[in-house]
Amino acid sequence: MAAGRGLRMMPLTDVIPKPMAPFAGSTLIAKGIERLQRHLSEVHITVGYKGALLASHVIEHNVSSVINTEGKGNSWWIYNSLLAHVDEPILVLTCDNVVEVDFDLLEADYAQLNEPPCMVVPVNPVPGLEGDYIFHEENYVTRLGRDEPSDIYCSGMQVLNPAAVNRKTRKTESFYEVWQQLIDERSLACSRVYPRTWLAIDTLQQLSQAAEHHASAADPDGG
Repeated sequence: MAAGRGLRMMPLTDVIPKPMAPFAGSTLIAKGIERLQRHLSEVHITVGYKGALLASHVIEHNVSSVINTEGKGNSWWIYNSLLAHVDEPILVLTCDNVVEVDFDLLEADYAQLNEPPCMVVPVNPVPGLEGDYIFHEENYVTRLGRDEPSDIYCSGMQVLNPAAVNRKTRKTESFYEVWQQLIDERSLACSRVYPRTWLAIDTLQQLSQAAEHHASAADPDGG
């Protein structure tokens, strides 16, 4: 998911879309695509703001498709793109997270939770960073919200079966409404697998910090 405006990263995002922010000798989204392509056979990108520029960039990195969601909500693609017909789990990521996760463990956890229409992946709350807190019973979500804290919140990662979501919910352009409908059906699961690394990038300072983390992880001895 790479359609957002990136207002908190202005003035950089006046010129380029947020996913194309410089990162680790490449761009934020190109590095994400590179990580995913080590594990997944297909990568699909939603674009919106400065979509033509971003589409050209990700096509150069051999993505499987680009979905134009300009002017649409963040869940529009689940119901209105060709992905709506996919009846198997897909991994949903936002382009502004730097993530390392054990894909095999995540897949196994999804299967153990009886392959729900959607499974959100939690992280531990980060001080100063807003998030949707998760409340659950036996790993099925009972409530999401920002008013009352809990010990976990949404990472922006999900394992989601688009066809199953279409069968369970009415069309909406908001992920909050998708999740709420699934909560009402006791069909929104919460994974027991946490990312090994999860860095949210909403500001230029966080982009710089993520680049420093990437450099130290690649060269832990500083040599």
